Amino acid sequence: MKWMSNSRNVLMMSGLVAFMAAPAFAEKMKATLAQSISPLAAIATVAKAKDFYGKHGLDIEVKYFTSGKRSLAAVMGGGADIATNAESPTTAAAMAKQPIAFLARINYAFVKTLVSKKSGIKGIADLAGKKIGYTVGTGGQVYTNYLLKKAGITEKDVTLVNMRPQELLPAMAAGSVDAINSWEPNITNAKRAVKGSSIIDTKGIYAESFNVLTLRPFLNKNPELFVRLMRAYIDAEKFLKKNPEESIKIVAKRAGMQPSDLKAIWNDYTFSVVLDDKTVKVLKAHAAWRLETGNHPEGAKMPDFMKVIEPGPLRKVDPSRIQITGM
Repeated sequence: MKWMSNSRNVLMMSGLVAFMAAPAFAEKMKATLAQSISPLAAIATVAKAKDFYGKHGLDIEVKYFTSGKRSLAAVMGGGADIATNAESPTTAAAMAKQPIAFLARINYAFVKTLVSKKSGIKGIADLAGKKIGYTVGTGGQVYTNYLLKKAGITEKDVTLVNMRPQELLPAMAAGSVDAINSWEPNITNAKRAVKGSSIIDTKGIYAESFNVLTLRPFLNKNPELFVRLMRAYIDAEKFLKKNPEESIKIVAKRAGMQPSDLKAIWNDYTFSVVLDDKTVKVLKAHAAWRLETGNHPEGAKMPDFMKVIEPGPLRKVDPSRIQITGM
C-alpha cells in the first residue's frame, strides 16, 4: 500500500510538472494571414502544418495568394491582418505612406530566368530581341530591370509582357514568350512542363527578401499576438533546419510542386527569422529603383525604413536576431 501511495504521488507530481511546463492560454488570439503559396513562405507554411501557431496560443486563419503583392493588398484592403510578401509591395506601401509595420524577414532567395529551347538564349547576352514574361509590381519586375542592365540592354531592346504569376507557365508552354523572369515555384514548375527549357545563370543579379508585415493600428492593438507569432516562426525555422525531408514534403504540397523538384533547389533559400542590415539594404535598393524609374507615387521620397521596421516583438523573443546597425 505504501508503494502504491508513493507511485500515486510520483504520478501526481509528474502531471503537475508537465502542466506547469506547458504554456497555458486562457484563449487563443485570432488573426488572418494572407500568405503567398511560394516556397519563400516556407516558415509560415510549416508553422501552420505543425501547429506552431496553436502551441503559442494563436488561432491563425490562412488565406493563400499567388504573390506577396496580392497578400499585402489583402491586408491593405481589410481582408487579412498579416501578410507574407517580398520587398516590392513593401516599398510601394512605404512610399505611399501607408501605416505598415515590418516585423521580420523569414527568407531570402534569388529570382531566376527560364528560357525556352527554341529561343536560342544561352545567357543574358542573348536576351536582346526576345519576348520576356514577368509580373509588374513584384520582385520579378525589379529583377528584370537589373537583368537588362547587366546584359547591357534596355527595355527598348526586348519585348516585356506583364503577366500574373499563374500565366507564366502557359505562356512558356504556348511559345508566346521566349523567357520568364520569376520566383519559385513558377520557374521549376514551368521547367518541368516545357520540354527543353532551361534556367540561365543570373545568380547574384537580384535576390528578394520575404517578410512578415502588418498595419500599425492592428499591431498596436495586439502586441502580444506578434510576440507569439515570432515564437511560432522561430520554432518553424528550427523545424525546417532539423527536418529538411519532412519540411520539403510539407512546403512542396502547399506550393504545388514535386518534392524532388523542391529538394533540388532547397539550398537556394536562406530560412531565418531576423531583422538585419541585409534586410535594410534590400529595402533601400528597391526604393532607389522605384525613384530611378519613376515607379512610385507622385512626390515620393526615400522612406525612413527605421520607422517602417518594428523590432519590438522579435526583440522580446530573441534579441540576438536583431542585427541592424544602430537599432
